[in-house]
Amino acid sequence: MAYTTLQLTTQDAIATVTVNRPDKLNALNTTVIEELGQAIAALERDSAVRGVILTGAGPKAFVAGADISELASQSPLEGKARSLAGQAVFRRFEALRKPVIAAVNGFCLGGGCELAMACHLRIASDTARFGQPEVKLGIGPGYGGTVRLPRLVGRGRALELLLTGGMIDAAEAWRIGLVNRVVPAERLLPEATALLGQMLAMGPLAVAAVLEAVDAGFEMPQAEALLLEANHFGLLSATADMREGMAAFLAKRTPRFEGR
Repeated sequence: MAYTTLQLTTQDAIATVTVNRPDKLNALNTTVIEELGQAIAALERDSAVRGVILTGAGPKAFVAGADISELASQSPLEGKARSLAGQAVFRRFEALRKPVIAAVNGFCLGGGCELAMACHLRIASDTARFGQPEVKLGIGPGYGGTVRLPRLVGRGRALELLLTGGMIDAAEAWRIGLVNRVVPAERLLPEATALLGQMLAMGPLAVAAVLEAVDAGFEMPQAEALLLEANHFGLLSATADMREGMAAFLAKRTPRFEGR
């Protein structure tokens, strides 16, 4: 389908979704949120796509936050509805059983940081900047910042960012665990593509099962999460991919997974 605020391209089983409002620093407005939801739903259905890279257009921003011109006049009910709609879309990225990497190419603030945190991994350019500045506007995060940030970096570090509205550079984001890697700006997309390629060389059923076990198990008591892992371990033992992976290992050759 055609998008007005996104670009979507696919090559070698990898879909690249680019938020394309560079004149607005790729700010999230209602249309962007809706189209992100449409795009992730389409990619979920597309069996030819096995992994996703999410990035922003232009050299300055991944996503610099929400479009303040929309938020400025919202009522309490409109604000809650906006938050729930965005949370639902971001949750679809997080729950996707195909790996999603955020390639953070610049300002990653507010809703942009929340979007990046909903991805499975984050690779940042050395020019990237991160923050949750909502308190400077008299509001708080609405797209999951108070939930995902503490889980990624710890309660104390998260509260410092959330309560001061401060901004950190890519090196600090890596130090506290907000991003997985920091690379030179010109290497951002190649590095994200290479990392995703490593994942796509693995058994696709196993990759999906790991994503599900980590996502669902994170919310479970330990005993239930361990049982979920055991169930996945058992189910994967019935697959052709498991037999191929074991045979390839014993024969010292590269496995040829088929996703069955």
